[in-house]
Formats: sequence, structure tokens, C-alpha cells
Amino acid sequence: MTIALKRVYEAAEDSDGYRVLVDRLWPRGISKVNAKLDLWLKEIGPTTELRKWFGHDPAKFDEFADKYRKELEENKETVDKLVSICREQPKVTLLYGAKDSEDNQAVVLKDYLEG
Repeated sequence: MTIALKRVYEAAEDSDGYRVLVDRLWPRGISKVNAKLDLWLKEIGPTTELRKWFGHDPAKFDEFADKYRKELEENKETVDKLVSICREQPKVTLLYGAKDSEDNQAVVLKDYLEG
């Protein structure tokens, strides 16, 4: 299985494969048509409480990652759904809205799925 990461604001490409938005909130300023999603799996995103606490502060990223992994452990049904998609599709691209390409939930989720 190949899992890639991409900002939802970047143009969709055929090489993206199966495109899954992993944000709990719909990204601002992008239409559902332009997003070209195969699936919006909002339940896999961090809880509102965790997302607000993190606030995309790189200094909090390691602690955020630990807390988000715990949430994923407790969200088995949704994680299993994504794992199943990853096994069925030759390539899955996890889409996210964050500006920071290194310190966001999609990075944690990809690592979790590959681990």
C-alpha cells in the first residue's frame, strides 16, 4: 500500500489515486467539486477539543501526536475503514487543509497507518 499526503488546496492529479480528506472540518474556500474527493472521512480527524488545544502550534506537535494516536486507538471502526481502503487501493492520498505540511494530523495518521 502506498499512502501519500497532500494539501487539499493543491490541484488533484490522476497520480493521487484514491483521495481521502482527513479533516473534521471542511476546508475554507474550496468547493466540493474542486476538492475531487473519493471520500471525506471526517470522523478520523482529531476531536474538536484536541484540534483547538493544538492550534497548529509546532511546539505542541509531539504532545498532539501522542494524544491523537490515543484517539485513533479508541476510534477503531473508522481506522479499520481507512485501513481497508488502503489495502484495496494501489495508492491513497490523505488530504488535509493545514498550511504546515510537517506538523499536522495527516502526518500522524500516515505514520499510524504504516506502523
